[in-house]
Amino acid sequence: MPESTTIRWEQDDTGVVTLVLDDPNQSANTMNEAFTVSLSAMADRVEAERDSIRGIIFTSAKKTFFAGGDLHDLIAARPENSEQVFEAGMRIKRDLRRIETLGKPVVAAINGAALGGGLEIALACHHRVALDAKGTKIGLPESTLGLLPAGGGVTRTVRLLGIADALLKVLLEGKQYFPAKAKEIGLVHEVVETREELLAAALAFIDANPESQQPWDVKGYRMPGGAPSNPKFAANLPAFAPNLKKQTGGAPYPAQRNILAAAVEGAQVDFETAQVIEARYFVELVTGQISKNMIQAFFFDLQAVNAGRSRPKGIGESKVSKVGVLGAGMMGAGIAYSCAKAGIDVVLKDVSQEAADKGKRYSEGLLDKALARGRTTQEKRDALLARITPTAEPRDLAGCDVVIEAVFEDPSLKHKVFQEIEDIVQPEASPGSEGPARYPLLCSNTSTLPITALAEGVKRRSDFIGLHFFSPVDKMPLVEIIRGEETGDEALARAFDLVRQIKKTPIVVNDSRGFFTSRVIGHFINEGVALVGEGVEPATVEQAAAQAGYPAKVLSLMDELTLTLPRKIRDETRRAMEAEGVEWPAHPADGVVDRMIDEFGRPGRSGGAGFYEYGEDGKRAGLWPGLREHFTRTGADAPDIPFVDMRERMLFSEALDTVRLFEEGVLTSVADANIGSIMGIGFPAWTGGVIQYINGYENPEGGEGGLKGFVARARQLQERYGDRFAVPALLADKAEKGEVFSDG
Repeated sequence: MPESTTIRWEQDDTGVVTLVLDDPNQSANTMNEAFTVSLSAMADRVEAERDSIRGIIFTSAKKTFFAGGDLHDLIAARPENSEQVFEAGMRIKRDLRRIETLGKPVVAAINGAALGGGLEIALACHHRVALDAKGTKIGLPESTLGLLPAGGGVTRTVRLLGIADALLKVLLEGKQYFPAKAKEIGLVHEVVETREELLAAALAFIDANPESQQPWDVKGYRMPGGAPSNPKFAANLPAFAPNLKKQTGGAPYPAQRNILAAAVEGAQVDFETAQVIEARYFVELVTGQISKNMIQAFFFDLQAVNAGRSRPKGIGESKVSKVGVLGAGMMGAGIAYSCAKAGIDVVLKDVSQEAADKGKRYSEGLLDKALARGRTTQEKRDALLARITPTAEPRDLAGCDVVIEAVFEDPSLKHKVFQEIEDIVQPEASPGSEGPARYPLLCSNTSTLPITALAEGVKRRSDFIGLHFFSPVDKMPLVEIIRGEETGDEALARAFDLVRQIKKTPIVVNDSRGFFTSRVIGHFINEGVALVGEGVEPATVEQAAAQAGYPAKVLSLMDELTLTLPRKIRDETRRAMEAEGVEWPAHPADGVVDRMIDEFGRPGRSGGAGFYEYGEDGKRAGLWPGLREHFTRTGADAPDIPFVDMRERMLFSEALDTVRLFEEGVLTSVADANIGSIMGIGFPAWTGGVIQYINGYENPEGGEGGLKGFVARARQLQERYGDRFAVPALLADKAEKGEVFSDG
């Protein structure tokens, strides 16, 4: 009989067995090899001792219930491991099924987060009680990692909730729910407030249901909403395909496709066969490249970034209690809201009290919506607003730990607002403190202006740093921290800690015009606009961006940014390069942008006209017909550009320039590059980020992949479309040596 090392058997004198999930070698329980062996041992034992068992409770000795599959194992799976992966998954399914059908009541006492495999263990129980504790989330997030739930998650949620609810509420988007919402959906049966109540509720269920079974094991069971063979359900089934296409945009997200197939096919057969179907669709995903890309980014890279990989070592953590925000426009107002939400007092300053008050009303609007939707309380709303003090008086910033400037992208204006408050925000000596006084951190929220040049406007340049927030600040999870030439290590560490304190993800880059994100996203936009100039049907350009996986189509994004802003940045960059004696590399998109602004008077959405038409309400109303009239070439004159080239020109243009940023020393971390590209500028999530896209490159037309395949494809694009697709020396060298980009 196998020995259990990660599940502890505890049996009381009434015959109730508690299976305590407790891996001694990890802070969280996962579905690793040790768990697989332990689960088999427990299944063997409950079957052997069936007559002495009155009921079974699954719970955990950890802060979390169960964390799911071991991602180190999953990312290592290759096509040649398919049979091994299939058998390992089926073993877990069979053992859970043995416990589920023992003929005794089985209860999950969920004492913390139950995500992925954790919820699948709970779903194999007849009754689920969840503790309403901080951090308790319940769901099956596998689709967000390019996978599907393979421990029975698809099979059981479909039988528990019905196909439609299982797909739309649980499986396709991988949503995570707090306990109360999980109960509302039907994933758990009870929610309790204390651990004592948790076990009491589990025991009460066992007492009241000595012959409990799963609903699908009861004779006469009917699937909620009907099986696919039901005419009413079958009539609605075709609607899922368009919904799925809308969700993925036609981009390569095979997890959603496989989840839909496993759910529908599994619903038409018996439980055991459905488990096999689920396993086969999982094996296809876990041995493929896209799941590896997404696991690398959304687990390993994100974990490394948030853990402080780019934070200077040896500097103690800092906490901010009071922030000054200069400028109460949309960016400043959003920054003020995010800080206040994190419990920080905020002084929101603008040139007039009226402008500052308007900035505070932005937070009021967000909170009123949250209150109406039940996402906050009146008390929490009022407390957050009380932390924001709008003002036009510079002296009100006295005592701030940090000042964040968020005015227009004008160096002289930024210098002016810092000079106005720099002598006011002096350090306040703490009684009995020793050592030098700590001056407030001075931060500029800028998307393109070099931080080193902006620092020339302040006295304490070692305390000056860039914080590039993304709009809208309340929704966007990323902050790009820019270190100027004179920025000190302590300032960088403090900026990093502030970003984490307001619950955002920090990436760190060195100073350069456009930094990382603003510079790289420009290449995506330029390729889309260039395609219009080359005569491609504009709708096809938008479709190419969607099928590449970009969350925003390229021409609509250009309209949102306004055409005048990229042109202004382009002109400023060209002047700066020419002043340094560097030749400006003209791009074929430039002429299209200039014609749109100068000839057609279409500066973008804010001007009411751009690549798209806009109604009086400001809503997008379709592509401007003039694009086809003035740019599109048809018939014999149509451009000979394969659709795959359109997609890859956008992706490659961003990836190649990211490598150049590593060569220039602007980027120093692969994890920062991957997470920054996905969270900051919408690089397609299926790629795992801009550098992982190169590492895991798969040629859509077949042939060699990885760095060597990427280099060969880039050279092909260079030959067809120009030297902007030239391969940087760093990339060519790594490909030649058989290396990959990593932070190792």
